[in-house]
Amino acid sequence: MRRGIAASALVASIALAATACGGGSSDSGKSDGPVTITWWDTSNATNEAPTYQALIKQFEAANKNIKVKYVNVPFDQAQNKFDTAAGSKGAPDILRSEVGWTPAFAKKGYFLPLDGTEALSEQSSFQPNLIKQAQYEGKTYGVPLVTDTLALVYNKALFQKAGITAAPTTWDELKADAAKVKDKTGADGYWGSTQAYYAQPFLYGEGTDTVDATAKKITVDSAAAKKAYGTWLSLFSGKGLHKADTTADAYAHIQDAFVNGKVAAILQGPWEITNFYKGSAFSDKSNLGIATVPAGSSGKAGAPTGGHNLSVYAGSDKAHQAAALTFVKFMTSASSQETIALKNSTLPTRSDAYTAQVKADPGIAGYQGVLSSAQPRPALPEYSSLWGPLDTELPKVAAGKESLDTGLSNAQVAITKLVPDFSK
Repeated sequence: MRRGIAASALVASIALAATACGGGSSDSGKSDGPVTITWWDTSNATNEAPTYQALIKQFEAANKNIKVKYVNVPFDQAQNKFDTAAGSKGAPDILRSEVGWTPAFAKKGYFLPLDGTEALSEQSSFQPNLIKQAQYEGKTYGVPLVTDTLALVYNKALFQKAGITAAPTTWDELKADAAKVKDKTGADGYWGSTQAYYAQPFLYGEGTDTVDATAKKITVDSAAAKKAYGTWLSLFSGKGLHKADTTADAYAHIQDAFVNGKVAAILQGPWEITNFYKGSAFSDKSNLGIATVPAGSSGKAGAPTGGHNLSVYAGSDKAHQAAALTFVKFMTSASSQETIALKNSTLPTRSDAYTAQVKADPGIAGYQGVLSSAQPRPALPEYSSLWGPLDTELPKVAAGKESLDTGLSNAQVAITKLVPDFSK
């Protein structure tokens, strides 16, 4: 997800109005000069963007006939901005598309199918489930650039002081461990988030989801979902369990407490690895523990598979599309992905990029170990938007402003409007 999770930390590097220049550029498609393609990148402008900009220079040096106009777009704005730009034929040639956006834009015809193109010539090198997430109705609309999932990240030193020798594998074990941490260290043992994305693993732990895409049924208010969210809610009260933070800055508060040793464990994704290491608790990188999200009563454990694809705008002309395909292949190559992983501590999407040097980073190695439990999202164009109603209701539930039953009922009503052909 780099997803709207840490969107407040992202900033635009250039005004978008001046840079939305997809295939319609009149001066860059001439045969006597280089083709200029525009790339909207949604990565963290401070921690990640410099790596991508350096790779662009390498690409341009090796491809004299192609120039790349780089634009860093705040993640929380990019989906709507691209939707608007593509609708008016002014979109960038390439978008760093969050995996949840891919089917929605593919359905609208905004993305170019990449099957059989240069960009997907090394498709077998990518993890199959990540390719699947880039597909819609049998066609592939993106090449996986980085991947992620949620894990239980923990402070090994605090766990050791509390006499805990292994990460908890169930939510009940986590509660017990949180109490031990509080008793032995004074720090909180766990701090949960009220955001719907971070509550998703609780649904998986009960063998359910917000919807059953295959059966076309809304399941957010089902008995299994209520049990899942009941477990989620129970982790905001009790010894060593931090109360719910429903403020606009909750994400930053939780992150800051963790990296500075004030809380022993949280749920978090690999997009924060570089920030973990900046905290006082993890100046020694080996103190960072990473484990699969605890299991629910069904015995199942896992978190959503996230990440980003590079997708090509279907509205660009042939010259721009060809140049974009060449650029996408370069950026998703094993060499480029290795460079990105080493510089940004993000997870590659192809196995040959997990070199010994990459896996020497304990954060990357740790998250690689939990990827096998990550669950792909269904190829439902509306799926990512389903978290919206829950992001409205769950904070109210966590704050005690409404009951869980009321919150889930309200969410169901809102979700019905997003997928009107689904039954309840």
